[in-house]
Order: sequence, then C-alpha cells, then structure tokens
Amino acid sequence: MREHVTDHYVKRAKSEGYRSRSAFKLIEILERDRLLRPGMIVVDLGSTPGGWSQVAAEHGARVFALDVLPMAPIEGVAFIAGDFREESVLKSLEEALEGREVDLVISDMAPNFSGVEVTDQARSIHLAELALEFSVNHLKQNGNFLVKVFQGAGFQDYLKEVKNHFRQVLVRKPKASRDRSSEVYLLGTGKTR
Repeated sequence: MREHVTDHYVKRAKSEGYRSRSAFKLIEILERDRLLRPGMIVVDLGSTPGGWSQVAAEHGARVFALDVLPMAPIEGVAFIAGDFREESVLKSLEEALEGREVDLVISDMAPNFSGVEVTDQARSIHLAELALEFSVNHLKQNGNFLVKVFQGAGFQDYLKEVKNHFRQVLVRKPKASRDRSSEVYLLGTGKTR
C-alpha cells in the first residue's frame, strides 16, 4: 500500500486528473506508435476505472467502453455495462456503433489475483485470448489491437496467435509499468483476418 501511495505515476494521475496510473502506459504507447487520430472508433475492453478511456477520448477518439464493473461517466465515452462475451452486451455495442467500424481495440484487463502464480497466469492469458477473439471479430481490416499480457506460461503461444491475425506484432513495456511486473503490452497492427 505504501508503495502505491508514494508511486510517482499515482501522484501524477491524481494531479493531472486521470483515474489510474495506467493512463501513462497508454499515453507512452500512443506517443511512440501513433495509434490514434481524431475521429477513430475505439473499444476499451475492461475499461473501469476509465484511465485508458480518458486518454483515448482526449486524443479525439470516439470511445466505447465495456466492463462488468460500473464506471463513472467520461465525456466522449459511451459506457456499456456487462460482459463483452454476452450477446446482449454485443448487441448494445453494435447499436451504439451505428454501423461504424472499429479502428482500435484496447484492453488493460487483469484478473483478480489470487496469489497463486499458475492460476493467475492462466486467468491472465484467458482474458487476453478473449480480447483477441473480440478484436478478430470486430476490428475493421487493417485495424489495430493493444492488450496487456503477463509473461509466463502460455505467453509464447498467445504471441503466435496474435501474429496469425496482424501484419506486425510489437512488444511494449512502458516506463509506468513497474520493473518487477511481468506485464507487457502486445500491439498488433494491421489486422489481416
């Protein structure tokens, strides 16, 4: 808890009005890889508390955020409560999109950690697989996908699967990501199929 309270990025998030320190992870990736342009359609999977949605909206994107947890409103962000695997939630998203294609899917999802490494890693990979499946089904041709993944069992297989659907896959470890954390972000650019 002490580490969290004294964390540089936690303090910056508070002073700059972001809902989470993870906002700085997305900011760094966006600056490096120039993923967003005004008017793009972005879907934020597992959006709560909303740091990534805030950043995407600030870049002029039209953001559709989905989460099973509630999220306080953000200007420029349409929030849909529910599990993105459920038909009713997907129907709500499709209605909100009004026929527009998705340019970018972002996912900073992580499981509720149990402290059992094998279990936590399996849950993490499962969430990343769900995000990839969503992206394959909803991204437009040449669309992009950014997902948090924890390195460990299943990571290499997951990386290969992402490469099956995108022209290029890059691994990113933003400065705001704690050094001791095994988290990295996979960026798939140019959806092929």
